[in-house]
Amino acid sequence: MLKGKVAVVTGSTSGIGLGIARQLAAAGADLMINGFGEPAAVEALRKELATTHGVRVAYSGADLSDAAQATGLVESAVRELGSVDILVNNAGIQHVAPVHEFPIERWNALVAINLTAVFLTTRAALPGMLGRKWGRIINIASVHGLVASVDKSAYVASKHGVVGLTKAVALETATTGITCNAICPGWVLTPLVQKQIDALAEREKLGPDEARNKLLEEKQPSLDFATPEQLGGLAVFLCSPHAAQVNGASLPVDGGWLAR
Repeated sequence: MLKGKVAVVTGSTSGIGLGIARQLAAAGADLMINGFGEPAAVEALRKELATTHGVRVAYSGADLSDAAQATGLVESAVRELGSVDILVNNAGIQHVAPVHEFPIERWNALVAINLTAVFLTTRAALPGMLGRKWGRIINIASVHGLVASVDKSAYVASKHGVVGLTKAVALETATTGITCNAICPGWVLTPLVQKQIDALAEREKLGPDEARNKLLEEKQPSLDFATPEQLGGLAVFLCSPHAAQVNGASLPVDGGWLAR
């Protein structure tokens, strides 16, 4: 379905971003992956994606906290792969602390990566999409783009900003063949979340299943995690003709979190 399209997926060397990149590649899209990692491991991943799915795969280690590098990521994709037809803004970081104790430098870092980088990559990709009269911008926000939790002020503020930016871009491009939507995951089982489960189990002397359920039960009524592959499937749908009139939406994948 996506053969001939080029997708840039930020933060895609692991976790949610990698799950989305895999699904887009399986649908035929060429890829620019981005993120941190050991050079040998990243190169092995790049080759594996290309070989498995028969697509072109390039890599950029652009640091999205730097404005020039965020813009340069899109420029590199155009230079190496020919265009940017699909932009998935997934990269994000987290820091947890009460507002009155929140370090200013951590606030600035979260806003830079979680929100400003989304603006910068979108700004860089839109002219080409407008010229081709087709494009898909998919922002990985969070349920925290729609509701809040304690001690996550910067994350909540930045993800609410992503949802607002998504709506603004959707309106500005509504008649152009471009759509812009946000996916809002709840708990997703990634290596980072598994570390939280392991830490909870050790701290409270719980078994693995007890720790897993304890993490889930406060927020996610399904008592099950979403997966990177499920988020990737939704991203592929948003790139399909069936989603041509899905625009400016914030789509929860949260096991019922927001239904409470």
